Amino acid sequence: MHATSEKPSEGSSLLITVRAAIVFIVLCGIVYPLACTGLAQALMPGHANGSLIEDAAGKTVGSELIGQTFTDPKYFQGRVSSIDNKAEASGSNNYAPSNPDMLKRTKDSIEAWQTANPDVPIGKLPIALITNSGSGLDPHITPQSAEVQIPRISKLTGIAAADLEKLVDKHTEGRDLGLFGEPRVNVLRLNIDLQTWFK
Repeated sequence: MHATSEKPSEGSSLLITVRAAIVFIVLCGIVYPLACTGLAQALMPGHANGSLIEDAAGKTVGSELIGQTFTDPKYFQGRVSSIDNKAEASGSNNYAPSNPDMLKRTKDSIEAWQTANPDVPIGKLPIALITNSGSGLDPHITPQSAEVQIPRISKLTGIAAADLEKLVDKHTEGRDLGLFGEPRVNVLRLNIDLQTWFK
């Protein structure tokens, strides 16, 4: 006697497909996101909520992950951003070093630097202050990029250069795990601290 295998009907195949789809929608679209959100809120709420930064009055003024543009010369300036630090437009123009627009922007940045910082020789200008980061949203500058701004800020605020140097040292973050990345300064955190000196 030969065993015969019955093929499922089209109706039962459709029912199995619908059930599987519902299960995966619930698991992947509801259960998994809720579990991830719950774990993130429990283990690292600050990071999960955008790494937001508050000022001394408790007002949210930005995120430590996204750069801001500071136009007042008495504040530390961050990196150039071709997208004006707009997070919804992350990215930058992929210009070659010979691109005319790139050359003009760099020249304009150097001239603006010389005008705002006449006491600092152009040879001491870190390239990071006149070049765009890959995302256009870099919230950090190098410690050297902060230090070369001290003479300008000291002159405009009356804060001693030695005190500003201590402020930069205080906000200088080391390499991650002592190995990865470079020492850096979060410009927003530095400027919030700076505000308390001249308010």
